[in-house]
Amino acid sequence: MNFSSVDEYKKANKLAKAKYSIDILKRSSGHISSLDSVLKKIDIVAEIPLGLKNIPLKKIVGTYFYTRSRDFATNYLPLASITSEFSMKWQAVYAYHIKDGINDPIKIYEYMNEFYVMEGNKRVSVLKYVDAYSIDGEVTRLVPKRDENDIKNTIYYEFLEFNNKTGINDIWFSRVGSFTLLSKYLDEYEPELYLFSNKYKHFIKNVYFPFRNTFYELGGGKLDITTGDAFLEYIKIYGISNEFIETKRKVRVEKFLDELRILSKNNAVDIQTEPFDVHKKNVITSFTNLVSTSKKLKVAFVFEKTIDTSGWSYVHNLGRIYAQQQLGNEIETFVIENFNADDENSYERLSKLCEEDYDIIFTTCPSCLNLTLRAALKYDNIKFFNCSPVKAFRNVSTYFGRSHEPRFLLGLIAGAITKSNIIGYIDTYNETEIITGINAFALGVKTVNSNAKVLISWLNEAGDVSHSRELIQELQSRGADLIMQNDLIALGKGSTDFGLYSLKYNENDAKWIPEANYALITWDWGQFYEKILRNIVNGSFKGIFSTESKRVSFWWGMDSELVDIIYSKHKVPIQTQKLVDIMREMIIENKFHTFAGPIFDAVGQIRIADGDIGNYEDMLYMEWFVDNVVGEVPKN
Repeated sequence: MNFSSVDEYKKANKLAKAKYSIDILKRSSGHISSLDSVLKKIDIVAEIPLGLKNIPLKKIVGTYFYTRSRDFATNYLPLASITSEFSMKWQAVYAYHIKDGINDPIKIYEYMNEFYVMEGNKRVSVLKYVDAYSIDGEVTRLVPKRDENDIKNTIYYEFLEFNNKTGINDIWFSRVGSFTLLSKYLDEYEPELYLFSNKYKHFIKNVYFPFRNTFYELGGGKLDITTGDAFLEYIKIYGISNEFIETKRKVRVEKFLDELRILSKNNAVDIQTEPFDVHKKNVITSFTNLVSTSKKLKVAFVFEKTIDTSGWSYVHNLGRIYAQQQLGNEIETFVIENFNADDENSYERLSKLCEEDYDIIFTTCPSCLNLTLRAALKYDNIKFFNCSPVKAFRNVSTYFGRSHEPRFLLGLIAGAITKSNIIGYIDTYNETEIITGINAFALGVKTVNSNAKVLISWLNEAGDVSHSRELIQELQSRGADLIMQNDLIALGKGSTDFGLYSLKYNENDAKWIPEANYALITWDWGQFYEKILRNIVNGSFKGIFSTESKRVSFWWGMDSELVDIIYSKHKVPIQTQKLVDIMREMIIENKFHTFAGPIFDAVGQIRIADGDIGNYEDMLYMEWFVDNVVGEVPKN
């Protein structure tokens, strides 16, 4: 045995003992995991031979047998003394690897996308010691019984579907729905193939691995997210390129890491729920690199649709006009209409706008969020706002209204006037605010009518009139006599399919159609836009962002007059009007909370205990329905 192998074993042994000592201080066993211990209480439903696979060494976390796990520290380096038989064998494997390279495949089990060695522990140990990337192995997959109450189990089943489709096992996520979302991106990915036979191999070698290298080089490994989590957030903004060129994209990733650091922190968002006074200084701190307050501010408002055809664009434009009138010649505002975030040239259009010397850009639709963030990372001389439910970004401030408050009041009306006790609810899905609004509406219904149910139907996209008509027919066939629809139309168009409305049968078309509106939510963006812009003009506004560890998001409610309700004095019964008026005042005065416990979900589990109220995180990221809602939360 040559001296170098002995010397290398001593080094590996020293590293192993150091890791073991650290783990013992943390009250862990200090040894690698053993699969036979892990599986003691696990119901395995399938054992699937996968054949020969190339396995990333970082995914090999243990050995099959408990007795073998005692030989290695958690870094898979050897703990046995230099004089042991184990030491001699390890040195022999090391010497063989240095001379010829380890090529013989190991035998290994995969469980929950982690790997446990049956035969070849020393080979794995040596390769981990020399910092190799992967090893070939004959893999057998052990599939646990599905458990939808276990997040990791749910993610694993998503991984199985993704892996069967793509053959990729190098990516892991910490959030449910991520594998499904990445699969959708890859469905549309059509790279130029030149070294690999399919796009999935091309993607891993030419896109994901180079991104991972850059991510770790810039310190991404210190974040409390997986590389897969980081990559998915990255492509939401930038898409998947044909190749990821590390030298070209390093600056971009470095800027993006600032956003990832915020995403990885639990206290990342300072949610401002109350209007601020324009005379107060440092309401929001550390506003930097905006504009000189001596010049007239040039402000762009970007609308997804036209003011004439979209109620959402219409109400935001009223807010713009109000702010312009209040600030006079201190600001100059511009409108950009028909900005569809899904168009191929949408980023180029936004980028061109950024080159036109604007100081502030408001994008007024949630669908524009990722494009806005992409532009903000590049054009850091411009202040960006996006109208979407609470998110945490360094370069973009988000703003929205607590629309669940007026929705609760609409639910009171619906529960009081329904005759069939079945109320339809039509909406487009997103991961924040929408479920909150549905649940608030349903709780309003339940407050006055414990027998009524709320039936959910999902619209393909906002403004899809044809699909909306189909959903109306379907809900009526299930017994609904009222519909709540979360959409706005431009005023004066004569349509009644928005807000809370009843249905009537149209003899000519033989269809059920909207009959009369009972109530709807109103939005008044004027004061919000005026206060934001006046603070900037006055120089008292020291930043949209607070500190390096927190970001500000605005989430104003009925007490700010940003959101409210109007109802028909002729159609809503007088006693119901009185109840709605009383509850409205209580919400405005913060004497009543929409999500006051006890609140149970659709399967009878208590979500908010008696005496408790839902906190902001509870309300913003609901993934469940209250117990009088019939429907399913879509999976991403």
